[in-house]
Amino acid sequence: MVEKETAVKQAGKSARLGRRAFLRRGVLASLGVGLLPVTGGAQSLPPARAEVRRYVPLGHTGIRMSDIAFGSSRLRGGEEALVQHACDRGINYFDTADSYTGGDAEVTLGNALHGKRDKVFIASKVQAGADERQEALMTALEGSLRRLRTDYVDVYFNHAVNDVHRMQNPEWHAFTERAKRQGKIRATGMSGHAGRLIECLDYAIETGGVDVILVAYNFGQDPAFYARFTRSFDFVARQPDLPRVLRQAKAKGVGVVAMKTLMGARLNDMRPFEKGGATFAQAAFRWVLSNTNVDGLIVSMTSPDRINEYLGASGWRSAAHGDLPLLQHYAQLQGTSYCRHGCSDCEGACPYGVPIADVLRARMYAQDYGDMRLARSAYSQLGAGASACLTCAQPPCAGACPHGLPIDTLLAPMHPMLAQRA
Repeated sequence: MVEKETAVKQAGKSARLGRRAFLRRGVLASLGVGLLPVTGGAQSLPPARAEVRRYVPLGHTGIRMSDIAFGSSRLRGGEEALVQHACDRGINYFDTADSYTGGDAEVTLGNALHGKRDKVFIASKVQAGADERQEALMTALEGSLRRLRTDYVDVYFNHAVNDVHRMQNPEWHAFTERAKRQGKIRATGMSGHAGRLIECLDYAIETGGVDVILVAYNFGQDPAFYARFTRSFDFVARQPDLPRVLRQAKAKGVGVVAMKTLMGARLNDMRPFEKGGATFAQAAFRWVLSNTNVDGLIVSMTSPDRINEYLGASGWRSAAHGDLPLLQHYAQLQGTSYCRHGCSDCEGACPYGVPIADVLRARMYAQDYGDMRLARSAYSQLGAGASACLTCAQPPCAGACPHGLPIDTLLAPMHPMLAQRA
């Protein structure tokens, strides 16, 4: 009888929480349940060595990349020693873009990797629009080659694609074919982490238009991670088609590189919970690398200590003991402020046209990464950004996020914070 009364009280309490809050609480409380079947069992954690321990074929490109690779989105001028530190520890794949730190990232990589070109792989990117002309694209590529001090890049991506028309542009394909014939690029790719991601990836892979995809992928996105404890709640995990797309890419020999693997990268928040030498970053990387459809990952590297920490996960193909509690703690701390890449459920919620997900991405750069320059640069590309939020009395976006993010309160402070010159 006591058990029955307790169950009734609990049911009433759950009802009062509201369906969305109840689901979110259930997900966070149970986060550690689903990983082990995905990874095939946790392993003991040996002493970490700050070196690359695994090199993997990147699809059919002929590239063998370090499983943990160097992301340069925050690389500044004069930081050649940081790149050298990565090289000395076996990192051989360096990801950049013509827009990163105003071109400084490419310049720094070019200086640091000069004389080592036959030992490393360089990927760069350009945002090629749906109406971009191939001559303009060739000019952009040649600018990157000059900054990188090289005759070619190993992979050249159409960057941050969120509109399938950008991949359908015949000028993009004419340009990449021409650049390949001239020996200026070895492989072509598409990167993406925003709305309509699956549609764009499906098109690129099915039409054979890419050799590599660079895609946002972390433990907070894969529905398989949540399946055990959401099955009875009619809860739709974000990006339900992403695992299918990764499998399809692998089957077709398309290289798969993961980014945004740290779900916001608030690493300092996790230090009190890290025990026995294992860190949250390493746990998150092991989760990504446990997926056999992922070849490797890139992560922004900002200090020698970060590089050393990150390489502690190199060589792993499954979880380690202690990883699940770390992922659980992180989700509990950040689950109601982290915008899931490519979710798009909030799209159209604002009648004033505020690009909600893109503003939240700029917010992540500012508050999670602590990089105001990157945040303001990203925000400057959003036109009016979140300016409409400043005078919105009854925000229609409230309640638009299925994960419970309070969009109205998160967006309002962003315009005065980020609407400044980068």
